[in-house]
Amino acid sequence: MLRVIFFVLSLGLFLNPVFAAQNKNNIQVKGSDTMVNLAQAWAEKYMEKNQDFVAVTGGGSGTGFSSLISGTCDIAMSSRNIKDKEIALAKQKGIDPFEIKVALDGLAVVVNPKNPVDKLTIDQLAGIFTAKIKNWKEVGGADAKIVILSREVNSGTHVYFKEHVLRKLDPNSKEEFAPDALMLSSSQAIADEVAGNSAAIGYYGMGYISPKQKAIAVAKDEKSEYVTPTIENVLNDTYPISRPLFLYTNGQPQGLVKKFVDFMLSKVGQDIVLKTDFVPVKN
Repeated sequence: MLRVIFFVLSLGLFLNPVFAAQNKNNIQVKGSDTMVNLAQAWAEKYMEKNQDFVAVTGGGSGTGFSSLISGTCDIAMSSRNIKDKEIALAKQKGIDPFEIKVALDGLAVVVNPKNPVDKLTIDQLAGIFTAKIKNWKEVGGADAKIVILSREVNSGTHVYFKEHVLRKLDPNSKEEFAPDALMLSSSQAIADEVAGNSAAIGYYGMGYISPKQKAIAVAKDEKSEYVTPTIENVLNDTYPISRPLFLYTNGQPQGLVKKFVDFMLSKVGQDIVLKTDFVPVKN
């Protein structure tokens, strides 16, 4: 744990690509805030038996891709697929993004435990987050204005929720989050705000759920079953807001990066996925 913290605090030194290239015993991992706790758990376990150092920082999936493209990280964490324009920019810089799926995640929609609303359809969620539905009484709750919380636009979680919930995977849809939605910098910030605000609603990876928030059961439509975000429901593909989690490297992993990636995909690594409330991609 101390080594992870030390290298996070010392990030400024390692952001120099020349420095990183000369120090082959350190690995820079950057990107998705959803994956930060998981990656730190991987790093801590890995360093128990290896002399290599692993530095993990968040900032969002877009930040991870920017760092990979600029050569200032070895591994980018992302809760979305890389975009065509990011691939094009990477190619211009001589970077060849290589995708590795390492876990699955259910995206939880959460409210304060005092909120009586405990289930919503995808259409209702889209209505709430675009402000077509403005008051909790419209969906069976109290007479109170809905406070919308979202991740900021650089977040892969933001992109996924917009494409899958607001736009329902319709390429022609132009739906956007309501102008008065509060764009927060991290999943933990959303968790904290929901815990203290009975009118708030937000979303994040299900690994962040705690007793201070209540996860909403979600249905594809009014005729479908309402399903909660659990590991079992993500695995059996019944929870409607699920997604893969990725790592990206410059070309196929080599050397220490390959060693760390292999560890993450090993039984020990995938057990850590399960312990941190994500879903393994390998048994």
